[in-house]
Amino acid sequence: MNNKLLVILLAVSILILGCEKASEQSTPSDLISQKSEVLRQVTQKDIDQLAHDLDVKFDLISNAQKDKCDKNKTDGLCFEASITLSVPQNIPAIGWEIYFSQIAPLHNFDSEEFTLTHINGDLHKLTPTEKFEGFVKDQSKTILFRASYWSLSESDIMPNYIIRADNLTARVIESTKAKIDPDTQMEFVPYVSTYTDYENHFQRTKDDRTPWLDSEGFYQRNSVLGEKLLDVSKVIIPTPKSITYPDNSGQLDLSTGLNISYGNIDKKQVFAAIERLSVLGLSENPSGVAVDLSIKADFDKMIGSYSFKVSSDGISIVGVDNNGVFNGLQSLASLMSLNHQTIPYLDVIDEPLYEFRGMLVDTARNFRSKAFILKLLDQMAAYKLNKLHLHMGEDEGWRLEIPGLPELTEVSSKRCLDLTEQSCLMPQLGAGVDSNASVNGYYSVADYTEILQAASARHIQVLPSLDMPGHSRAAIKAMAARYKKYSLLEDKEKAEQYLLHDPNDVTKYSSVQFYQDNTINACQESSYQFIEKVMKEVQKIHADAGQPLTRYHIGADETAGAWLESDVCKSFIANNKHGVTQMKELGAYFVERVSNMISKMGIEPAAWSDGLEHTNKENMPPVVQANAWDHLPWGAHSKVNELANRNWQIVLSIPDVTYFDFPYEADPKEHGYYWASRRTNTEKVFQFMPQNLPVHAEFWLDRQDNSYVADDRLKKDENGSVTHHPLEQGRKFLGVQGQLWGENVRTDNVAEYKIFPRIIALAERAWHKASWSVPYNYMGAKYDQSTHTFTPAMQLERDNHWTVFANALGQKELPKLDLADVKYRLPTAGAKIDAGQLFANSAFPGLTIEYQELDGHWTIYKHPVNVTSDVNIRLSTTNNERKGRIVVVKHK
Repeated sequence: MNNKLLVILLAVSILILGCEKASEQSTPSDLISQKSEVLRQVTQKDIDQLAHDLDVKFDLISNAQKDKCDKNKTDGLCFEASITLSVPQNIPAIGWEIYFSQIAPLHNFDSEEFTLTHINGDLHKLTPTEKFEGFVKDQSKTILFRASYWSLSESDIMPNYIIRADNLTARVIESTKAKIDPDTQMEFVPYVSTYTDYENHFQRTKDDRTPWLDSEGFYQRNSVLGEKLLDVSKVIIPTPKSITYPDNSGQLDLSTGLNISYGNIDKKQVFAAIERLSVLGLSENPSGVAVDLSIKADFDKMIGSYSFKVSSDGISIVGVDNNGVFNGLQSLASLMSLNHQTIPYLDVIDEPLYEFRGMLVDTARNFRSKAFILKLLDQMAAYKLNKLHLHMGEDEGWRLEIPGLPELTEVSSKRCLDLTEQSCLMPQLGAGVDSNASVNGYYSVADYTEILQAASARHIQVLPSLDMPGHSRAAIKAMAARYKKYSLLEDKEKAEQYLLHDPNDVTKYSSVQFYQDNTINACQESSYQFIEKVMKEVQKIHADAGQPLTRYHIGADETAGAWLESDVCKSFIANNKHGVTQMKELGAYFVERVSNMISKMGIEPAAWSDGLEHTNKENMPPVVQANAWDHLPWGAHSKVNELANRNWQIVLSIPDVTYFDFPYEADPKEHGYYWASRRTNTEKVFQFMPQNLPVHAEFWLDRQDNSYVADDRLKKDENGSVTHHPLEQGRKFLGVQGQLWGENVRTDNVAEYKIFPRIIALAERAWHKASWSVPYNYMGAKYDQSTHTFTPAMQLERDNHWTVFANALGQKELPKLDLADVKYRLPTAGAKIDAGQLFANSAFPGLTIEYQELDGHWTIYKHPVNVTSDVNIRLSTTNNERKGRIVVVKHK
């Protein structure tokens, strides 16, 4: 017995001694870090604490990670990045998960404590595994992962990581929220580490030769504009077809205002233009300069044509219609400079190059406010653009109230975190959890009516677009919510009336944006009943607003692989009711049927080129608009020719130059996607020759800054069948359209930044045929960097015209945008330090340049100045309310 007691006492002594030694070697926090604290099921307090305290960091590692990519995904191309999580205090909670948006879907990941999963579209989920040991104070946890293709811009990374758990309220993690820069007034996402390395962060592939310009590179590029400001008092944008100056020195003083005689026109038809003149400082005054307005019909000229004369007797504007008089007044506004009350004597005879001069705004992916649209209409009219393509239906949102279908806006106008998607869509594109956030919303019937009436007052036609059959997830989920609602009420007829999907369809597919459930079923009658219902309601809104709906953009994007396992479609094909014998024919059948449906309603169909190319011309209505959006180096001219030769109306939406969601410059700090172009600045838009697509191979490069070949000659295959045909003699295009797609455009300010000032150059190319442009060769030709059809003399003339245009923007047009509170992009300043002197310039001469020596004050740059250190430099708006991006100039 005593021996046993002795053993017990000895064991206890050893245990006590061991604990004492452990306490000498380990602090309480160390013991916790050794998992001495028991993990617990997450509570609401934990969710709130994690949302507040969890620090998230995103780091791009490399775009050159081919060996680590999943060879079965996205052609085996991926980038490698990491997500690092840390907290300032211990949080030993489990049972939570984080939802986050990542536009490039996951390939694979390395982590024992966490699992990453691609959910749908851009939505992903991070979940702790059984090996998760809890969050420990000041200890970071890093998840290494690979995702599709590459990341070249910091704006690729979406905000608003959401932490949630069952039966608890989800929260957005504070460190992942977007912020607004107080100087630029632009959004940025602070948890993204700066991209700094050329090979790993900037290059798409090892063959990418795109230069990463620094301030000196911009300085050299801007220097071709010269050091002195040009006189732009005689410049009108867009450039008139003919402009002469009978008296080179004659000036008309407008300081007394305008005494307008409206002649045979309806004042309402030009009121918006008169109002803009008033904002610019030219108000109506019975004692002012005589302004005679009149209409003289001329059916040989295009709608909107006019003449405009300024002389000592006053101003005369004669339009072929009300639109022409309106355009003449806008030319008067363009001639003006703020704070200058004189204009030169001149004679203008003007008419547009293209009938269709448009701008698309994607309000579906991220909502754009009504105020934004109304402001845009004002500026479109100022530069004689006449078509607003309003994209209101997509995978991520439905933005138009449709009477009788409340679910479309009750459910699909907002994104939050409802896993059932009965009250909102999932939080794609970094939407967060707040259904009242600015990325959510819709236009009520009253809102849309106001937009239509504002457009009509500015001679702009609104072309609504609610994309289908692909890109239709928002509509599908809204009608699925309706189906569930009425099924619970045991009203089968109402439940199935507008159903857009086959509930028994188990097809596995992936759209271009990686959705698995975004394509309307082309075989169900309920799909067409839905479309007919929507179109009748939209048509009525247009009619009641006084702008009849004469053209509607179907979208017509299709999703490869959809419907394959749908019993409804299998039965549809087996019965061969409409001549459809194969699944691959269903997309064309859908487009043909919807096109004819709306054509019978008096509405002409428009659609994207890829959705139209598989249709049979004989099955389509006589008038069809095709928006051509193919990439030039990938042979865009070939598809454009094929559709134009069907005698369809072609609107050029070429991504290389008209996609305004792309960056202005090749820099990771520049906002935007870049799948076709990394550098679409205002000068590039100005250089566009819309009447001759293949010729751009002579002076533009592909998306990796390599040359390419555009062969527009007649081609035949080995059987003698034509595979490519030049445009048939005399074929011309209907027009040109700019595009602002909205995936990562979350604020109205960013939207304006991306549209302006590029839209002004777009208007120039849509209205005016440049004297330096190369005519299209209907015999066909091959173009590359060695062919020189675009001669050195033409290039010199183009560049001289650009210099004038750039000066006019900097001195006249951008100040007007400031007055209208348009948040246009200020270009990156050019600067160098040579022999201790700072030299600086701007892409738009006339803008204010500011510099700052380290730890000093910002000073306006007027001429070369001595500096003793590195310098920060930026541009400023003319009203000094907003600044451009800061770049550092190195002292040598």
